[in-house]
Amino acid sequence: MTHVLTLDLGTNGVRAGVFCLTERRLLAKGEAPYATVHRPPNRAEQDPEDWWRSLGLVVPQVLAAAGHPQIAAVSVATFSSTVVVADRDGRPLAPAILWMDARAAAEAAVSDGIEHPVLDYAGGSNAVEWLVPKAMWLARNMPELWARTEVVCEALDFINHRLTGHWAGSLMNATCKWNYDSRARAFCPDLYEAFGVPELIDKLPAHIVDIGQPIGPLLPQVAQAWGIDGAPIVVQGGIDAHMGTFGADCVSPGRMLLIGGTSNVHLTQVADDGAKVDGVWGPYPHALTPGLRMIEGGQVSAGSILKWLSQDIFGLSDDALPQLLAAAEAIEPEDTGLLALDFWMGNRTPYRDARLRGAFLGLSLSHDRASIYRAAVTAVALGAANVIVDLERQGVAVEHIVIAGGIMRNPLWLAATVDAIGKPVALAQDDNLSLYGNAVAASVGLGLWPDLTAAAAELKAPVRMMHPDMARHAQYRRLLADYRDAVETLTPILHRLADGTARGERA
Repeated sequence: MTHVLTLDLGTNGVRAGVFCLTERRLLAKGEAPYATVHRPPNRAEQDPEDWWRSLGLVVPQVLAAAGHPQIAAVSVATFSSTVVVADRDGRPLAPAILWMDARAAAEAAVSDGIEHPVLDYAGGSNAVEWLVPKAMWLARNMPELWARTEVVCEALDFINHRLTGHWAGSLMNATCKWNYDSRARAFCPDLYEAFGVPELIDKLPAHIVDIGQPIGPLLPQVAQAWGIDGAPIVVQGGIDAHMGTFGADCVSPGRMLLIGGTSNVHLTQVADDGAKVDGVWGPYPHALTPGLRMIEGGQVSAGSILKWLSQDIFGLSDDALPQLLAAAEAIEPEDTGLLALDFWMGNRTPYRDARLRGAFLGLSLSHDRASIYRAAVTAVALGAANVIVDLERQGVAVEHIVIAGGIMRNPLWLAATVDAIGKPVALAQDDNLSLYGNAVAASVGLGLWPDLTAAAAELKAPVRMMHPDMARHAQYRRLLADYRDAVETLTPILHRLADGTARGERA
């Protein structure tokens, strides 16, 4: 029997699993939370030491639940770009800047006026979420901290350094978030120079490792603390959602993984033929698998909107949520008399606009919690469908969709998304495909499968099919037209509102 330890750090906590490659199944899994600090108007931070403490809690529990098997390899996926500044020994110098933190909007906009072949991989510009704009913001606004910083990295690199003692960047993260040239396998100092942070190249992990390739053995002190015998190898992973594509077997063109959670992520691949695709991040050459280009679409705010509305605004506990869902589900999408836009923290795709903001249109004194919540669910579902509609408009095939993530725990949101898309979808029966994707990477690192595509076909998570309600799909198609019109009409106003908030921001 060959067992691997698979770790996934997400926005709300860490999940760990023990996967048996011989039996091709997940034997045990567990999770441990950590906190996020939100600061107005648009900042979000976490303590990297909290990640490590949570790992120290959950890993021994999962190993015990699996019967303390011999672990052959460890692989990690994390959220991105959650940026850590540290010294060379891996000690954090400040809170990590979370992926959803939008403080670097002005820095991201700098890339809009720069022409560079590597920026073409990213659709022509950087996003406020990514590592490079966040590094630019730190250099401009916290120069003393920046001067003391020896390493700028992602959560993935920080955890892998704690596991192995080596600084190693993932080819996936570097290509998608660092403006790394994946064709030339090289950093672009001229681009960092143009961004005003030429020193960034010396602060990033210089060693870039492909997904599924070994980084090094697990440090003995970590193995001892976690109760692991021997010295398993640590195999390179990547971005949590992107690693899920292996767990969903959505590697080939025409197949899409849609992960619904705090944010939504749409991931698919296209041929490496140079064809341009607008309104998305990418297509990134070789970021996921060699010879193909990965497309990343999605929504910055999704489940986070629904949680904010039910808990923070309505003040409802988790126990009260089923009653709200039942009341909202009884309302047809068009019968709310409301139209909402899902841009609480800006738009990732297809508008690629960090300055968009959320909205409810059509409110009256007759609206209640159920109708407002229904409208919010509809907005998030329309946002998901809008990404797919825009891709298909450009000739990107979307023939097979797998849905996974926290959306599976909200039946109203799930049904609305499937109905808005209007296609049969496969529902992953495990709510964390990243754990499976890490197992795929680990299996390749151990030499058990020849490549990631072959391993994904063998180790994929089980699914069941769900079909849309086509009568409701017709409603969503009509609402989508209004949604798109509203975005076009309201964008100047939403920009002014966002800019008015930004003028009051302080470093």
